[in-house]
Amino acid sequence: MVASGYDHVWDCCCDHGFLGSALLARARARSAAPHIHFVDIVPALMDTVNQKLQRYFVHATSAWTTHCIDVAALPLSQYQGKHLVIIAGVGGDLMVTFISAIRRRYPTLELDFLLCPVRHPFSLREHLISLELSMLHEALVEENKRLYEVLLVSTASDAGFSVHPVGERFWQTQTPEQSKIALHYLSNTLSHYRRLQQSQHASVSHIVEAYQSVRLEAFIERWEK
Repeated sequence: MVASGYDHVWDCCCDHGFLGSALLARARARSAAPHIHFVDIVPALMDTVNQKLQRYFVHATSAWTTHCIDVAALPLSQYQGKHLVIIAGVGGDLMVTFISAIRRRYPTLELDFLLCPVRHPFSLREHLISLELSMLHEALVEENKRLYEVLLVSTASDAGFSVHPVGERFWQTQTPEQSKIALHYLSNTLSHYRRLQQSQHASVSHIVEAYQSVRLEAFIERWEK
């Protein structure tokens, strides 16, 4: 989903910098952006990332910069051009905090966000809807036997299609493998919220109803015939 056309890509909560490094390693023809930024608030991590970048990417096609700062404090105004802010590996609730802070700080700046929450995608989607962001692309990704939603959204409200509370495009599967992944994700997600519903610690009935409205039968029947 990280296509060319951006001037700056921000790998936030970058941890060991694997994602940003993969973008730096791209060939010139597929370069994600002229400038890749690595962001994490942990000094020890950023020191390690900086050392690795100096060792392996001195002659990279794209320039790079490391920032030991809070994601909410991204210095976007210091860099001209089109920005893609990637936030992955944290919960949807924390992403809400980051995105809200960035939008308050840069209310008129057009931005794209690539988001991969490890949990709470529903609350994240509700927040994106409240901000009137538009969906450019969404997908389900399986890694180490876990499934994650990946959302590419834009602050330009007319750039894509409306954000759906439980997702829309990745339920419209095109292959048997996609149907299997989607069904597995739907089953696990519903089981999770039903357990919460039974615990009576949270009011999640509306979330259960939203996921129950997803209909995969037509796609699954197509591949079983």
